[in-house]
Amino acid sequence: MKLLRYGAPGAEKPALLDATGQMRDLSAVVRDIDGSALSPEGLAKIAACDPGSLPKVTGNHRLGPCVARPLNFVCIGLNYADHAAESNMPVPKEPIVFLKSLSAYSGPNDDVIIPRGSKKTDWEVELAIVIGTLARYVPENQAMDHVAGYCVANDVSEREWQLERGGTWDKGKGCDTFGPTGPWLVTRDEIPDPQNLDMWLDVDGEAMQRGSTRTMIFGVRKLVSYVSHCITLHPGDIISTGTPPGVGSGKKPHPVFLRPGQTMRLGIEGLGEQTQRTVAA
Repeated sequence: MKLLRYGAPGAEKPALLDATGQMRDLSAVVRDIDGSALSPEGLAKIAACDPGSLPKVTGNHRLGPCVARPLNFVCIGLNYADHAAESNMPVPKEPIVFLKSLSAYSGPNDDVIIPRGSKKTDWEVELAIVIGTLARYVPENQAMDHVAGYCVANDVSEREWQLERGGTWDKGKGCDTFGPTGPWLVTRDEIPDPQNLDMWLDVDGEAMQRGSTRTMIFGVRKLVSYVSHCITLHPGDIISTGTPPGVGSGKKPHPVFLRPGQTMRLGIEGLGEQTQRTVAA
């Protein structure tokens, strides 16, 4: 299933995408695409519906983040071997874990705001894991039982703030709008191998990132298990799993960064596409 949310910020309604690509309203079935809907029972309830019996969503609507606001928006750093190489950083021995501010959480096609004083705002297409059941101290061989599905995320980053101004990565990662998520959640049954998905990102039509989840250092099973030993993961929580090469800070011979008035387009095989315009704060 492909589950999504549409409407104005803070007033999104739940929906699914039927086999023809038509949006169907789920408001009579679930209150939102939230932790309750993403539980095994909630997903079974949605799956039992005949999509043709659900109201069609007509007209043009903003797409919200595909999951209602999570309790935890977890990110993994330097999790692709080829991205670590372009960043001239050693391959991590354990996952690098940080949190994005929930004010970063935004819709897949919402504007991305470049912060005041920013010099090095950058892009990162990422596979995001959506948690379906409470995960605490989960062994790797049980990790997939806690995954509801997957979606696209853009881990927008301000590199100077992240790496050059002291402290943790969080202040360069958690700015408002720095976490576009969606367009929809694709349930786990439709993605049999999350470690074999092509991914891409363009800026103003120019190819920037081309990669695959095949080069992830720590895969989905490892990440769900590892993070659950540090942070209790709740239904609806998100783990954004790192990015392949092609980020602006890694461009040769000179880094390239975002400026207002540009367009990012990005996507992952089987999970849909996002489009964002950059605007000045």
